[in-house]
This record gives sequence, C-alpha cells and structure tokens, in this order.
Amino acid sequence: MATRKLLLLAGDGIGPEAMAEVKKLIAAMNEKLGAGFETEEGLVGGCAYDAHGQAISDADMGKAMAADATLFGAVGGPKWDAVPYEVRPEAGLLRLRKDMQLFANLRPAICYPALAQSSSLKPEVVEGLDILIIRELTGGVYFGEPKEIIDLGNGQKRGIDTQVYDTFEIERIAGVAFELARTRKNKVCSMEKRNVMKSGVLWNEVVTATHKAHYSDVELSHMLADAGGMQLVRWPKQFDVIVTDNLFGDMLSDVAAMLTGSLGMLPSASLGAPDAMTGKRKALYEPVHGSAPDIAGQGIANPIAMIASFAMCLRYSFNMVAEADRLEAAIAAVLDDGLRTADIMSDGMTKVGTVQMGDAIVEKFLALSA
Repeated sequence: MATRKLLLLAGDGIGPEAMAEVKKLIAAMNEKLGAGFETEEGLVGGCAYDAHGQAISDADMGKAMAADATLFGAVGGPKWDAVPYEVRPEAGLLRLRKDMQLFANLRPAICYPALAQSSSLKPEVVEGLDILIIRELTGGVYFGEPKEIIDLGNGQKRGIDTQVYDTFEIERIAGVAFELARTRKNKVCSMEKRNVMKSGVLWNEVVTATHKAHYSDVELSHMLADAGGMQLVRWPKQFDVIVTDNLFGDMLSDVAAMLTGSLGMLPSASLGAPDAMTGKRKALYEPVHGSAPDIAGQGIANPIAMIASFAMCLRYSFNMVAEADRLEAAIAAVLDDGLRTADIMSDGMTKVGTVQMGDAIVEKFLALSA
C-alpha cells in the first residue's frame, strides 16, 4: 500500500491537546487497519515565533508543500499580542493558505440530532441541519492591494483595504461549489453584495455564467450576503451549499457554526487546484474553534472538530470515503451515548475530558470498522 504522508501542525493553545486525539486515531488506523499513514510534525503560530522568530519556518513550509495533506490545530493567544504584525501567529496560517494556493475553504455546519438542544435556536430549526459553506480563501479584501494606513496629518489617519476579484477566481470557486452540490442535494446559493459593491456585481455575473455554461443541472439561487445571514438564523435548512467570497464567508461560516451548538464541533478543509499531472490537490484541514487559551492545558477541550477535520482529510485527500463515513458515524454514536465535553454539556449527560472523548470515538470507530 502506498504511504500516505501527513504533516501535523498542532500550533498553540488547545491545538496540541486536540491534535493528540487525532494522532491516537492515526496510530490505531495504522495498527488495526493497515492505513499506511506516515506523519511528520512542525511548528506554526506563536510556538513557531518563539522558536524561529516567524509564524512558520521555511523548513516547515517545505514539509507542508511536500505532504499529501496537512492537519492544523490552532494559533494565537495573548502571549503574542505585541509581536510585530508581519510575524503574528495568524501569519503562519495565512502563509500556508497563500503558498499552497488553497483557494477553496469548505465549512460544513452539521447539527447532530443528540445536540439539537444545545443550539441557541429552537431544536426544530436546527435538528438534522447539514449545510456546506464554500468560502473563497485567497482573494478579496484580505489580500487586495493597496492595504495600508495613511497618516493624513492633524491627528487624522486613513485605513485602506481593497476588495478585488478577477473572473478566474470566481469561476474556480463556483466550480467547486457546483461540483460538491452534485454529491449532495444539487442546490447552490451564491451570496454577495451586488447592491453596493462592484465586486459583488462581477461575482453575480460570473457565477451565473459558470452555472449556465457547465452546471445547468444544479439549482442556483442568489442572495445578498446580509440577507443570507438573517436567513441562516431564521431557517437554515433551506440551504444546502452556499458559495461566497472571503470576507462574507468568514462571517457567514461563523454564524452557521453556532447554529450547531458549539464551535468545538465543526471542521473545515482548505483545498487547492488539482495538479495537472497527478490530479491531487494541496490541502489543509483544521477545526474552526481557535486556540482557546483560556482552557488550554486543562484537558477539557472538545476534540471533535479536530477529529472531524481528519474525517474530511480522509474523504477529500485520500478518497477513503468509507473510513470517513465510519468516523463521522462514530462521532454521532458517541454523542448518542451521552458523552459530552464541557462546551456541549447538558442535564443528564456524562461529562468527559478531551482524552476520554477521543478514546471513545477511536473505540467506536474501530468497532464500526471491524
């Protein structure tokens, strides 16, 4: 069996604790299932700054470029609030996205039936929720130039960020959304702000043209991004796949995340374009919960988002669809058994820590794989 090369970048805060549970799962898959995973580890974020003076070293960046996939934990914390902007912990993640050309961010929002009561919305609004937000990740206002603060004199300054999109950037992210919709409910909603933004006008035009030319079998609708945010908290199950730009995707995916009850539950994938020779995509997988420095080192972090990110890795980087399905089923089964970390705890459930939750999921996964 060919070796499957994984780079593990645990990062800061609760990242190492969550990553430890994935490492345990990988070891079990290698031992029990002959999965053939070969792992390397590196530093990213604040820990990389402490070691190298930069948010990710050139050597670890090289490991990411060479790996079949990268698993990423979390970066940042108050310890590094005062470091120079260019080497802040988050710069490591941005470099990974930029150098690996990871233009498509996949953010599923799934509400497990056992957790419907944990959402801030009524259970009937979120129970069974399964939507996928496709966020363009390498363009837009986060990367557009000019990006600067200008001193105007007389105590006045001007902050400038530039929202820029080219046709090809919109075409390729729309293509990802339409292709993934074909594997789901065959429905895409494109969100932008064409009523006030020229980039939104172009976005709408290009998505519409791409749909007409190549994906007319998929149902397409359009919605202004602010209205989309409102509809996500009114009746989220009307959506299947949502495609949007970098800025709106950042905000809308966080809104969708909280529909499920906890940021600690949700994974993400960031994918590049298929290689012309091999067809493989550069890919990075990460939980959306951040470094949570307030609970780091206490053994109470929820590892499910990190484990679910590995499930996405199995599905999209290694085409191990059956294994991904079983891992996701194992997560659901453990929740059905009543196990809860502190962030999703409710009356009548059994409170467990990070390690206990990870152990239970590994055990259930192996049982399902027997």
